[in-house]
Amino acid sequence: MIRINVIAVGKLKEKYLKDACAEYIKRLNAYAKVNVIEINEYRASDNPSQSEIETVKKKEGEAIISKIPKGSYIIPMCIEGTQLSSEEIAAKLGDIMLGGNGEITFIIGGSFGLSDEVKALGDFKLSFGKITLPHQLMRAVLLEQIYRALSILNNSKYHK
Repeated sequence: MIRINVIAVGKLKEKYLKDACAEYIKRLNAYAKVNVIEINEYRASDNPSQSEIETVKKKEGEAIISKIPKGSYIIPMCIEGTQLSSEEIAAKLGDIMLGGNGEITFIIGGSFGLSDEVKALGDFKLSFGKITLPHQLMRAVLLEQIYRALSILNNSKYHK
């Protein structure tokens, strides 16, 4: 069974997001062993300078890198990544698994995004489009899309 890790900056605060993530993790257990790793979010001032933003991204990036399992296929979520349909995400995950990799790690950055160091470690950069989503909502959306992809690969009726 494939292992799916989601490394995410910040803790879920809103009940509806916690409930959504818990539901998709429960559903994913039929297809994968899922592990969500939360990284502390570093705060910046209300009007941060570019230097302060880079410092926050660097600190969060160091914490993220320390949690990436060795040998895992790494997929940072970033706006400059490749946009794929749900079917294409399924095909990508299928290719990764067929390639012999039993562990995939998705990475969601904080409110300023991911550090260049984290992005550079990516085997494949994924984007869900040019829209901006709160990073906590992004976690629920990502888990749903992983569930949808694995449902497609397993010929489930979930994806219509």
